[in-house]
Amino acid sequence: MSRLFSPVRMRGETIRNRLFVAPMCQYSSEAQDGMPTQWHMVHLGSRAVGGAGLVMTEAAAITPQGRISPHDLGIWSDEHAEALRPIVEFILSQGSVPAIQIAHAGRKASHDRPWDGSGTLTLNDGGWEIVGPSPIAYEDDWIRPLELSVEDIKRVELDFAEAAKRSVDAGFKVIELHFAHGYLVCEFMSPISNQRSDSYGGSLRNRCRLGLDIVDSIRKVIPDSMPLLVRISSTEYMKGGWAIEDSIEFTKMLMERGVDMIDCSSGGNSADQEMDPYPGYQVPFSARIRHDTGALTGAVGLITEPYQAEQILRNEEADAILLGRELLRDPYWPLHAQVQLDQDDSVWPLQYVRARV
Repeated sequence: MSRLFSPVRMRGETIRNRLFVAPMCQYSSEAQDGMPTQWHMVHLGSRAVGGAGLVMTEAAAITPQGRISPHDLGIWSDEHAEALRPIVEFILSQGSVPAIQIAHAGRKASHDRPWDGSGTLTLNDGGWEIVGPSPIAYEDDWIRPLELSVEDIKRVELDFAEAAKRSVDAGFKVIELHFAHGYLVCEFMSPISNQRSDSYGGSLRNRCRLGLDIVDSIRKVIPDSMPLLVRISSTEYMKGGWAIEDSIEFTKMLMERGVDMIDCSSGGNSADQEMDPYPGYQVPFSARIRHDTGALTGAVGLITEPYQAEQILRNEEADAILLGRELLRDPYWPLHAQVQLDQDDSVWPLQYVRARV
């Protein structure tokens, strides 16, 4: 059997293969309410039918203020959990593990959908006030966020914990925390966006305090058997910014608090970043963090070929492969990859086996 199609165990969950659906924003909830729609059922359900071992939702906002756009998925009410349950049940029925990513967009919130221009939405055109660790805009022509008070920060921590409890109620088996790409927790972690002088700013430990406190709060309210993942920006490609060495230290802190895997992405916290994407360009981050900390890691970013994914795992550069855009192009990529690597069709739905050859 290939490494890609071998199972991976985290806490109480055994995931049948190491192909994970990366969280990908769909901007397809009804405006303002954050409820999943039929699009989410078909989109996520198709990836489960397609053979992915773990199927993860897009970033689900913990509060209305934490959405990137008015059309983002939400998990800030019990009604959201109830609406997500049928999707979770279908994913499970296909042998995949349902996961949810929970998030707060921070200073990158209140924007229009990409296909509507991605422009900033003001209070007059359906937007809302945005917040961050410091009153520093992502770009010069973006709105400056309001600086969160310590009381506000404690509320964010509570909102994450409540979102995690609702995720358990909805039936999700894995939770991922979005601490990457310049969203709120990532903003706190970076010296570029966090210039506070209190206990949430300055030193690395202080800048990581919100993320660590969120993990502690969530671990108290979810089952001990439930895996908890964290997505980080391994580097932000900026002089004086968050770097791979910071990610290594942060990973050690997360492991001490019961995080089970680090999803190793990069960038997203500065419009001035100098990124040069190439096939597998983020794999070295996954490999370095895995080697230096002993953590389970997930590799993501321009991984498109089965043998490329297999080699990453055989080289012990990651423990799982998260596919994003490649699964948008072909939701059945895992089915084809299993035949190519193993001449096997064990993850094929019975309804599709006749098309194997």
